[in-house]
Amino acid sequence: MREAELRRLLAANLLGAFSVVLTAVVPGFFWDGFTVLGTHLAWLCVCSVCVGALNIILHLVLKPNLSPKRSSFAHKISRFVKCCIYFFMSCILFHAIIVLYGAPLIESVTETFLFAVLLSTFTTLQCLCLLGPNVQAWIRVFSKNGPMSIWESSLQITTLCSILGAWFGAFPIPLDWDRPWQVWPISCSLGATFGYVAGLVIAPLWIHWNRKQLTYKSR
Repeated sequence: MREAELRRLLAANLLGAFSVVLTAVVPGFFWDGFTVLGTHLAWLCVCSVCVGALNIILHLVLKPNLSPKRSSFAHKISRFVKCCIYFFMSCILFHAIIVLYGAPLIESVTETFLFAVLLSTFTTLQCLCLLGPNVQAWIRVFSKNGPMSIWESSLQITTLCSILGAWFGAFPIPLDWDRPWQVWPISCSLGATFGYVAGLVIAPLWIHWNRKQLTYKSR
């Protein structure tokens, strides 16, 4: 494992974590009354757009999974269209899963969908950037010994942390505490965000500590 590649991963992940913090701070300088809790839907949009744009830019610049084969312009357009379709389908799927887990079906549809978009940004968008619209590659990465690079290991960790964070974030909602952050879907989206940031920080540290045991073989 090359130390330079691990440093690139660490820098990219820290930049991603820092961008999440900025989405909670910077808009307040230009938007009167903007807060993560008070204008939560607006923050969900800002966070999804900023994190998504940064992920795309980082993967275009760092090219962690660059194929040696040159693809035609038509192939790139087709790949882009497929990625957009997959992302939209992911948002719909997350929305349906969230409703099945107890979110309101008719009420708060906008809140639920924006939360689904946030989850898709933290999970599916990263898969699309790194692996493209290749479902078989996704299945391989999320199997036990599937990752073939430190980037795929980081993807595995951050995706798992994001989903677990959203799940744990749902625990306080039914409690009779009458807190503002218990309103749907604030605690879940904050849980997913904290999980995502934690995953970004944990992933390079875990890879560094276990680098002697990690062996990535081409398949």
